[in-house]
Amino acid sequence: MRKTVDKILGNFLVVLLILMVLSVLWQIFSRYLLNSPSSFTEELARYLFIWIGILGAAYASGQQTHLSIDILPPKLNPTNRMRLRIFINILIILFSLTVLVIGGGNLVYVNDLLGQSSAALGVSLSWVYSVVPLSGLLVIYYKIHEIIHSKTYLV
Repeated sequence: MRKTVDKILGNFLVVLLILMVLSVLWQIFSRYLLNSPSSFTEELARYLFIWIGILGAAYASGQQTHLSIDILPPKLNPTNRMRLRIFINILIILFSLTVLVIGGGNLVYVNDLLGQSSAALGVSLSWVYSVVPLSGLLVIYYKIHEIIHSKTYLV
């Protein structure tokens, strides 16, 4: 199941990056060659960049390539290292649940309730911000998977 989620999320991030590059290229083309800048491409690129950044962080968390400072783990024996890793993953789950899922869900709800939409694209900002709780759920999924399979991560 995890490999399927990794593949879907990785491919989705690639598609978002391609769309962002095409959007920026169209903006450059329309501005400098057609002398008529496109009105929506800057906003589209900005929202795609937000999605790539936040979903990319969730993907990096799942691949265990996120930034960390490893001062304490190398000094511990394998059992205590595993316990520390489980404890850190529990803290990450709690952070993701409270800040990303609950806080992000509230952000999406308030924007949907207020009916705010973007200026150029006209899409609801709740769709733009929905990446926050989605990424939180992905981080929680990855960290629960890591805790369950923690004996294989004795690094």
